[in-house]
Parts: sequence; structure tokens; C-alpha cells
Amino acid sequence: MRVLILAAGRGTRISRYLSGRPKCTVDIGGQPLIEYTVNQLKNKGIEDIGIALGYQHSEVKKCLEGKNIKYYYNPFYDVTNSIASAWFAKDFIKDDEDIMIMNGDVFLEDSLMDDIIMEKQSPILFADETRKEEADYKFYYENNRLLKYGKELQGGDITGEYIGIAKFDQSFIPLFLDKMELMINEQKHSLWWENVLYEFCKERDVYVRDIKGKFWAEVDYIEDYERILRFRDYEMDFKISVHK
Repeated sequence: MRVLILAAGRGTRISRYLSGRPKCTVDIGGQPLIEYTVNQLKNKGIEDIGIALGYQHSEVKKCLEGKNIKYYYNPFYDVTNSIASAWFAKDFIKDDEDIMIMNGDVFLEDSLMDDIIMEKQSPILFADETRKEEADYKFYYENNRLLKYGKELQGGDITGEYIGIAKFDQSFIPLFLDKMELMINEQKHSLWWENVLYEFCKERDVYVRDIKGKFWAEVDYIEDYERILRFRDYEMDFKISVHK
């Protein structure tokens, strides 16, 4: 399996706390978030990692010196959304291996990353049913099939919060690439990369898997970042107590 990390955006909602740095480089206890994620993947045997860059791309590369990463650059990051970043990395999204695509500002606890890597359904997105009320981007799904999606969903139309990660097998990749190419040709470059998957809901099953309460956070707001720091402190305290 290969993994594409999309890390081209500026992070406007949390930018005032970042001193101009990309949000995927925030420190999460002595380590940039993007380095943590890359190391996590490599520790699980995933060596084929691509990163789509844009804003302050050299800063991201500095965090990952010597990591053997394939980089793809979106020169229009300031006027496009993540579908364009995925399009610039389309040569990495080949049809000879299963692929995971994730947003670069996402932190996952280790056991959750294991669950995602082991998932067999395709195409599949991941959601957190424990975060309905405070959800940013919302899903409604039944029997693990995505039916509705969007920030505007309310009340009973929310099953869980999308966590910023999807996975699909090699048989689906040509379909994904064709649909993405069509959307780019139609000048839909202001959409998220996930909109390619959402388009398939009209013609086939797109699956959703609940993460069963395991920890994740997406660095959109300062509160998200503080949640990661608290979890990292808990992890460190637990490791210290185990080794005493």
C-alpha cells in the first residue's frame, strides 16, 4: 500500500497561532506533526509515501530530511483546494497498489492507524460517531454506506464526523483518477479531494467506517491542537509508568 499526504494548504483558521508555518509542522511534543505521521507509517512497513506540497513547502521538506519521500507541488495552492493538490500528485496515485489518502493536518493514535491500514472495504472513508455535536464536516451513513455529507447537516442527519482519511483498492483507482480529471477539466478546482469520492455516491456504494472512539484530531483550530498535546502528554505518562 502507498500513502498520499495532502499538505499544501495555508491553514487560515489557525494561522494566527502558527507564526507563518504550515499547520502540518506544528510541534506535538518535540516533533513536527508531519514527521510524526511519516515515522508512524514507516514503522508499520509503509515506505511508499508521497506528499503534495504548496504553502511554505520548503519548511515541510526540512522536517522530513532524509526520509525518502516523493514530493508533488501545487503552485496554485493559494487559489485552489485539495482536489488540485491531489491532481498534481496523480502520478503517485497509480493503479498497481491500494492507496490511502489523508490530510496532512491529521493526528492519529497508533492503534487507529493500524485499523485503517487493515481495512479491506473500498472505497471507504473514516468517521467518528462520538463527535456529532461538535463535528466540523459531517456524514450521514446507514449500514456503513455514505448517504449525506456536508458542513450544513443538522440533528438526525448526522451520524459522525469525517476524520480526513480515505482508502481504496487498486481496482477503484482508475475510476477515481478519471473522475478527478473530469472535475478538474470542469474547473472544479475549488473543491476538496474528497468531493471526487462523494460524486461516486450517485452511482455506487461509498463506505464509511466508525473509528470506535479511538483518538484523532485535525489541526483546524487551536482547541484541536491542544487536544493533541493533552493526548501526547497522556501517552508519555503512560509509557513512563509502564517502564517503571
